[in-house]
Amino acid sequence: ACWKTYVGRPEADETRKMAMTQLGNGLSSAGNNEDALSVKEAQLAMMRRLGAPEDQMLMVQSNLANSYQVLGRLEEALQLERDVYSGYLRLKGERDEETLIAANNHANLLILKHFEEAKALIRNTIPVARRVLGEGHRLTLKMKKIYAEVSYKNPDATLDDLREAVMTLEDAEPRAQRVFGSAHPLVEGIGISLRTARETLAARETS
Repeated sequence: ACWKTYVGRPEADETRKMAMTQLGNGLSSAGNNEDALSVKEAQLAMMRRLGAPEDQMLMVQSNLANSYQVLGRLEEALQLERDVYSGYLRLKGERDEETLIAANNHANLLILKHFEEAKALIRNTIPVARRVLGEGHRLTLKMKKIYAEVSYKNPDATLDDLREAVMTLEDAEPRAQRVFGSAHPLVEGIGISLRTARETLAARETS
């Protein structure tokens, strides 16, 4: 209903652009992923025609990458997230929170296929997140979780890599519990990753 109300307005109309964003997000939330992808691709094309500000373009590209990922189009998602991270890095610098979020999103996709690239990215980003956001910030903790997952999901990881993964999660779990409480989804996720890392290490040590 929201989109039908504003679809007749000029492309440059801000309310129309917001309604288009809501339509894409709503379709994604409802599981209509192919339709959501079509809307987000159309939105990106429209913003390019309009010469939209770069930060707005980066937000739309990130949303589009999410749709590609849900639909299993990982290489397209990876390329977009790589572009988004590079864009924020150039536009706002490495210490900006949006840049850190983009780095986290990119690394989270990289661990599906590109372990070494993911590890290098997140290793360089965690110290910045610590300085800018703090050790107990949600994003810093998520990065630590990704860093550990890179090791225990990588079939070529060494024993030292796996031990480092366990130590990283053993440090992150109590910090997350103090900040968010034991029932928080992030805390539960770190706990699951820690158990998996320990099991993977134990299996490799006895093999």
